[in-house]
Amino acid sequence: SWLAVCCSEVEHFAKCFVESFWWNHSPMRCFLRVCGGCRSYSSMSTVEQAKRAAAHLAVDDHVKDNTVVGIGSGSTVVYAVERLAERVKKEKLQLRCVPTSFQARQLIINNGLVLADLEMCPALDVAIDGADEVDARLTCIKGGGACQTQEKVVAAAAKKFVVIADYRKDSERLGQKWDKGLPVEVVPFAYKPVGLKLEGMGFEPVLRMAKNKAGPVVTDNGNFVMDVKFDASKDYSWKEVERDISSVAGIVEVGLFVGMAEVAYFGMENGEVKMRTA
Repeated sequence: SWLAVCCSEVEHFAKCFVESFWWNHSPMRCFLRVCGGCRSYSSMSTVEQAKRAAAHLAVDDHVKDNTVVGIGSGSTVVYAVERLAERVKKEKLQLRCVPTSFQARQLIINNGLVLADLEMCPALDVAIDGADEVDARLTCIKGGGACQTQEKVVAAAAKKFVVIADYRKDSERLGQKWDKGLPVEVVPFAYKPVGLKLEGMGFEPVLRMAKNKAGPVVTDNGNFVMDVKFDASKDYSWKEVERDISSVAGIVEVGLFVGMAEVAYFGMENGEVKMRTA
């Protein structure tokens, strides 16, 4: 029967049906929804489920018809684009999507969304992006994927910047969980003098090396990334840190997002989503 084809096993179908009925009180709608994805969802790790929950809720809360959306980079953004594609197909939404990286561009294209750029859409309605760490004031460290320059430009161009992450990225203070430092994009020929300047400011800069190629990581802009380690026990004025690092000649951008995020969505271990506003 078509039920057997859809779920393969009667026991599996019954379990999915009951769970979905409880979730949304709409049996047929939930049956179709759960049978299409319950196996893959149940096989996801707790972290991936948390990412997905945060991303889906953020998209549902902040994206409507005729929205220009900034698409961030990283693993959590994959689920945001997934949800955007689902809603476009189901609700016939008219969206334009501005990417922050090569990865984001490919996600937009591969999911059949409308690709735009800042020349066509210099003002965005919302930017949705992940983070490496978010503190109690929504100050973010970003750039673990070496896309912080484009990410900051797109976030700054948006009326609203929304952060999506799993519970591991939620901190009271920066450095509590992320110990790799501040990602700083630097023009290649200047990385040595930049490093000396940062050391003189009390930081420990380390040139990020690639894992699957010889030599350093190269950004989409053709630059290097230095991970600038700081003393996590100190109380910093992150706005001043951002200003001081950005003032060093040769630095393109620092992966500190201060006073930019309006709200953050954290997928939790128990399946819930915690929201924090600025």
